[in-house]
Amino acid sequence: MSAPNAALKAVRMGLLMSQDDLARALRDAGAPGASKRLVQRWEAGDIQTPRPLHARALEKVTGAPIEALGFATPVPLARISDDGRGGHDVESPEARSQAILPRSVPEPSTAQARGAFSGIWLSRYEYFSSGRDGRYVGQHYVVLLQHGDALTVRSLPGSSDSALSIDLQLDGGVVTGTWSEQTSPESYYSGARYHGAIQLLVDPTGRRMAGKWIGFGKEFDVNTGPWDLIFQDASTSRATMGSFNQPPPEPSPDQ
Repeated sequence: MSAPNAALKAVRMGLLMSQDDLARALRDAGAPGASKRLVQRWEAGDIQTPRPLHARALEKVTGAPIEALGFATPVPLARISDDGRGGHDVESPEARSQAILPRSVPEPSTAQARGAFSGIWLSRYEYFSSGRDGRYVGQHYVVLLQHGDALTVRSLPGSSDSALSIDLQLDGGVVTGTWSEQTSPESYYSGARYHGAIQLLVDPTGRRMAGKWIGFGKEFDVNTGPWDLIFQDASTSRATMGSFNQPPPEPSPDQ
């Protein structure tokens, strides 16, 4: 009997999603066959490896690499067909052993499959607090995953007491998108949720993105400030994420 997938369930609950919500988000992310029943079978451990199409949607929705979502084995890239749909979810080692890569399709490397920007980054933004009459810096270690021109960014839970999500679109050296942040109920902002838009320019090295955010304040005013994403590590393994799952050091005065 397979062990339940506690990691996937924890990530789903951390996103405040029901099984129905996750299935709906997966369909919106390009996996039309995703259903509540499929999510239940994943979480029960009945299906230990999702089909490639579902794996990509899971990474896009959760912002976490598939290896961190509690599945027993890597997604068999060999099952990706020319149209990208892949085969059925793998339910047994016997089924996995039957996956054969067509000779005309070379198996992509992890770097090619994930994209050049995927990895752990430091997110750092500045904002003015009218209630505290001062400027502050918000920092998170985040997991960035690239799917073609789409970049999904999700904060590591131990790096801050707030949860940060950013969805970006890459256009040459410019990235544009939206951000949202759910603050902790125990924080100064008492669980408030903030959101807005963001636009960044990619440094020629590809290891820094710098630009500005825009968002609404509690006085119905429009606020803005600088925002940087700074590359830390190309790995998104469980061990690497664990090493960054802590608050970032305070920035030095010249940063």
